[in-house]
Amino acid sequence: MAPKKQRNPVGLAKTNVRAKLVNMSRGEVTRHAILEHAVSLSTKLGLEGVTIGRLAEDLGLSKSGLFVHFQSKESLQLALVEFAAERFVEAVVKPSFTAERGESRVRALFDNWLSWPSRSGLDAGCFFVAAAAELDDRSGPVRDRLVQLQRDWLDTLAQAVRIAIAEGHFRKDVDPDQFAYELYGLMLVAHHFTRLLRDPLADARAKTAFESLLTKARRAQPYPTREEP
Repeated sequence: MAPKKQRNPVGLAKTNVRAKLVNMSRGEVTRHAILEHAVSLSTKLGLEGVTIGRLAEDLGLSKSGLFVHFQSKESLQLALVEFAAERFVEAVVKPSFTAERGESRVRALFDNWLSWPSRSGLDAGCFFVAAAAELDDRSGPVRDRLVQLQRDWLDTLAQAVRIAIAEGHFRKDVDPDQFAYELYGLMLVAHHFTRLLRDPLADARAKTAFESLLTKARRAQPYPTREEP
């Protein structure tokens, strides 16, 4: 069954941001502007590279003014993670859920993830991939929140697969969690080939691999499962 072609909601995240700003107080607008710059900066310098001093210099604000909004470096980092999560929902999750239930929605989640940094206004790749590489061996509230967000994303992918099974687009024996694992693996490899290796064929290769994953989910033979030792 051919997936329904989805309209490209380019600019959705920025449009929603403008709508939010209308109802914000001056302090909230300032905080939003700080986080907007800080999230983009963190994809280049890492969370540790985003300091109160750097933000004050970049934005022409006083350090004391920034401390009004973020009382500690950890508080700033947590705010960055939450801000990025809001952008992700606006750029990836919400537009994907306007697609038809089933395979079309799985496809939309994949397509929107590939393009989400540019669609959300970030200019240096996926915030969460960069943060994961930085925080994977650490402990604390920032890592804990990042882990929960990543689990939520995998659950979103798996649930989309369950719906595709219920709609009859995928076989009943497809393992939704395994599919989500493989799909997210494709996304991470695409990011690696795009950002680090600068491979001009990164997106094309990712889409080819994605089509292969979909084909496997539609086939008559059982979906591969891990064999018990």
